[in-house]
Order: sequence, then C-alpha cells, then structure tokens
Amino acid sequence: MIRHALPAVLLLAAPLAQAEPPTLDKVLAAAHAAIDACAAKEQQVAVTILGPDGTAKVLLAADGASPRGVASSGNKALTALTFQAPTSQLGEQVKTDSALAEKIAANTNYNVRAGGLPLAVGAVGVGGAHGSEKDEECAKVAAELLSRP
Repeated sequence: MIRHALPAVLLLAAPLAQAEPPTLDKVLAAAHAAIDACAAKEQQVAVTILGPDGTAKVLLAADGASPRGVASSGNKALTALTFQAPTSQLGEQVKTDSALAEKIAANTNYNVRAGGLPLAVGAVGVGGAHGSEKDEECAKVAAELLSRP
C-alpha cells in the first residue's frame, strides 16, 4: 500500500537545473579563439554567439572577413540553436528527411553548411572560411572554451 505518493503533475512541474549563460568576457574570449584558430588556417571569418533565447551575445568579424561570412555566421548559429544540432549534421539530414528539408527551406535565415554548433546555453556560428568544414573546426574551438566551467 502506498501512503505518500506525489502526483505525477508535481514531479513534472519541478524546475530543471539550467546552465548559467557565459559571461560577456568568456563569450568574447571564445569568439577571439575561433577567429584566431581560423586565422592560423589563413581564413578570415566571422563568429556569432547567441544566447539561449537567440539574442546575439557577440558578433566579431576578423579583418578581411566578407559580408557574406558575417551573415553566414549568424545564420549558422540561429540554425544550430533552433534545431539543437550541428549544421553539418542537419546538412546531411536534409538529403533524406523531406520534412526537415521543408522546415529549413521555409526560413531563408537557416543555413545548413558546416560551422554552426549548439551549446549548453545558446549556439555558435562561424562563417567565411573557404570550405565550411574549416568554419566548423573553428566553431569547435569556441564551443570547447565555452563548455569549460
């Protein structure tokens, strides 16, 4: 016989522990680290880091970054945040998932080329490298730095 059972609704309503958003200093350091990583590959890129609600925490463009790279970095971050998946993975999925392909196509701000990564709190996007796999390598540098306590 169960005497003290909590209703399931109360268990589901319990607040979940959420990661704290990174500080501005940490976000700036991560963006600089991504730009530096790409500069070492002779690539001038832009980096956008979004908070969990999609607000831009930072957008930095290296000297020589193209306007298209700047736009691409934001679009990749938005896409990674919205779908909670790396944009490179989404780019592969749209080839076989018509429902996902329709969702992506419905918003011209989505970009499924490599370079966007979801974070525990937000997302990072890098754009402008020649070869989007380089964008993703540099985004990983920022994501790794932001994952540290």
